[in-house]
Amino acid sequence: MESWIGYVERHDAEVGRLLAAEGRRQRSTLSLIPSENYTSKAVQLALATSYTNKYAEGYPYLWAGDTREETKNGRYYRGQPNTNELERLAIRRALELFTPNPDAYHANVQPLSGSPANLAVLNAFLEPGDTFLGLSLDYGGHLTHGHPVNLTGSIYNAVQYRLNADYELDYEQIRELAHRHKPKLIICGATAYPRQIRFQLLGEIARETGALLVADIAHICGLCVTGYHEHPFPHADVVTTTTHKILRGPRAGLILCRRELGAAIDRAVFPGLQGGPHMNTIAAMAIALREAASPAYHAYAGQVVRNAKALAEGLREAGFVLMGGGTENHLLLLDVVNSMNGLAVRDGHYLAVQLEKAGIVVNKNAIPGDTKPWYPSGIRLGTPAVTTLGMQEPDMARIAAWIVRATRGASDEGELQRIRSEVAAFVEGFPAGELFVE
Repeated sequence: MESWIGYVERHDAEVGRLLAAEGRRQRSTLSLIPSENYTSKAVQLALATSYTNKYAEGYPYLWAGDTREETKNGRYYRGQPNTNELERLAIRRALELFTPNPDAYHANVQPLSGSPANLAVLNAFLEPGDTFLGLSLDYGGHLTHGHPVNLTGSIYNAVQYRLNADYELDYEQIRELAHRHKPKLIICGATAYPRQIRFQLLGEIARETGALLVADIAHICGLCVTGYHEHPFPHADVVTTTTHKILRGPRAGLILCRRELGAAIDRAVFPGLQGGPHMNTIAAMAIALREAASPAYHAYAGQVVRNAKALAEGLREAGFVLMGGGTENHLLLLDVVNSMNGLAVRDGHYLAVQLEKAGIVVNKNAIPGDTKPWYPSGIRLGTPAVTTLGMQEPDMARIAAWIVRATRGASDEGELQRIRSEVAAFVEGFPAGELFVE
């Protein structure tokens, strides 16, 4: 029987060649970028279905003011019986997985990714020039939390908070800024923060100052729903997340909120920000949400955390400087310039490039005090993808040893190639039949 990629190669040799090459790259390297993962084969196949042919602008229900009429079709095009059933299924699964009481919350599964989800939330509750608080990108936040180069930092008055000297969210600073600036909204969450976030305390600060609390849990959502991280509900009013990363779904976004905020969220997503949703992506999301509700996923999330701690310990013992001293979640942030007993690594960009030559894929990352984002002092590592492959704590010790060798031999191309061969043989030893479509 002809393989799926073989069919594409016969139809379009150039694209087929690149599909095959990317599959080989993923199956022979260590993916340590904390925002990357492997989906199940079912998720991948759902993306390649006839749902990709269908426009479905609107919702499978109709809003009458702020009241949702479930029995009415809110689509603008006909031919929607299957799209309506599918989107309702994805919504129900999202509410069951993420909320303490599905009847008290609302879910929108249409955002194309995490950034559009965050922009839609701000658009729902803020007017241009309104004030909100967000974590500075330099201290682990996200572009959509108010960075000046992003729309969220140019349309709105974004007041940025930071971390304290212990590399923890400065909750007292957040409280002081909230009382001083009276923001309409406080957004929390991070992309390079190895500690746990205290959602209950942030909820108290928001209520003290009359602000909405928005929790962006794109990186940690899988830990929140399995109990390995404090859950943002019921402390947050709105939660945003991606469905890729640790959730192991398609590249998409998800918004959950208190039910009374649902109409504003839906209007901000469509027609406020985007047109027709990608129904094939929603099909894949529904599968991932079901997978994440399983006992196997709960075990996976716990292993992600244990692996991150084991990797952190191995690197710390070798002399790497870990921001925050280690990790409480799925990721590590390393100061590579001041690591390894003064070993000269000029910046995180250089080390990330050299590690990739050794088959170890990480991303450069800023640490507090960096002034050159393209050549920052840090790299960011995470364990979601390698855990999906089935790796455990002893494997993290081996990975740490390769990172140490590659760092010490960063200028030795021969050593990097030797490590690359060892890594490829190691990764190929983990069965991946249910992860890659051939």
